[in-house]
Amino acid sequence: MKSTTKTIAVINETKILVVQNGEKLVPIKPICQALGVDFATQKEKIENDEILSSTVGLSPTVAADGKEREMFCIPFKFVFGWIFTINPANVKEEVREGLVRYKLACYNALYQSFTDSQEFLAEKQELVEKKLEELDEITNNFKNAKSKLYDKKKELTKVREFTMEDWIANNRQPGLFK
Repeated sequence: MKSTTKTIAVINETKILVVQNGEKLVPIKPICQALGVDFATQKEKIENDEILSSTVGLSPTVAADGKEREMFCIPFKFVFGWIFTINPANVKEEVREGLVRYKLACYNALYQSFTDSQEFLAEKQELVEKKLEELDEITNNFKNAKSKLYDKKKELTKVREFTMEDWIANNRQPGLFK
């Protein structure tokens, strides 16, 4: 399968590429160069990481000069976590603020990932309880209305069955129909 590359970001005027050889991989050397961190140190850090070490390797990649080379790559889905581990104090001054913003975005994403479901469930439970209260109130109002309707139907039946003879027998009292 022929590898293809796609630019996914630009850091300090350096294109960050994803190489697709059936899997999306990102060469780390251009990122290290763009950030101004030591490639060998980052490579060693990745190779010593209990998770990242099993995911990285050399992959044929088209370099910035257009030539294909074997480059040390990390799967695309792990690159964000690796960059998160880079200390902003160790990067070029011109990218430091951007890396700090990136790390803050990562902290927020982690927080949301672990808390969104709890917040959702709490809000949903609160709404369910509110709707149950509303339903109880409407049910009670309905029962009361149903009882009143039954009483009024009984009164109507009584009035309909009331005859002129009943009226005369009750001394022609007009209040009997109430």
